[in-house]
Amino acid sequence: MLWLTSYYNKILMNELFEIVLHTDDYLMRIVAENVIEAYLILFLVIFLETGTIFFPFLPGDGLLFSAGVITASTSLNIVLLVPILILAAVLGNLSNYFVGSFFGDKLEKSQNRFVQKYLMKYIIQTRHFYNKYGAKSIVIGRFFPVIRTYIPFFAGLSGFKYHIFLVFTIIGSALWVPFFTLTGYFIGENAWVKENYLIIFLGLIIVTLMPFFYSVIKLAFTRKK
Repeated sequence: MLWLTSYYNKILMNELFEIVLHTDDYLMRIVAENVIEAYLILFLVIFLETGTIFFPFLPGDGLLFSAGVITASTSLNIVLLVPILILAAVLGNLSNYFVGSFFGDKLEKSQNRFVQKYLMKYIIQTRHFYNKYGAKSIVIGRFFPVIRTYIPFFAGLSGFKYHIFLVFTIIGSALWVPFFTLTGYFIGENAWVKENYLIIFLGLIIVTLMPFFYSVIKLAFTRKK
């Protein structure tokens, strides 16, 4: 049974790397083979990118854009696709939140001296941050790779109020998914876009990652000073 699980995990990782490295070609092939499977794979990738802390490398923005471009010229249905991906984004955030909440509860109840003396200090600081900026960070963070993977986890870890988290997760997802998917859908048939798709795709990733790297560099210099 273990070898079977390992086999399927290997297949899953191969599929994910194919999506990362050859997003457009991979999606076109899957849509041509099985449209239902294409919906499921798109759902899974968006869910994994925000649903676990292990997949921040998945191309959320680029994938949504690619899905929109491909939908414009294939049997994928944009009216069906957008709600499916919004649902994936919401469920991914909720899953990540509950995992964080589980670990947060465990840490708070822990009698371990190291946990109580050092880790809880950072959890309390995180809690203050979410109480002050939580709603904003959940919505705006949706548009930034890597950051959006960890925001729900730390929201749960710090004990951020679930009902507020849920409302702003839905708002953020309902803005993020249509923005990139519909942009791809409406400009995907443009001849210039088709000829320069790879450049646009890479540019989209770079632009959305810039605020993250800026924050990391700024933090590094602040700490150095």
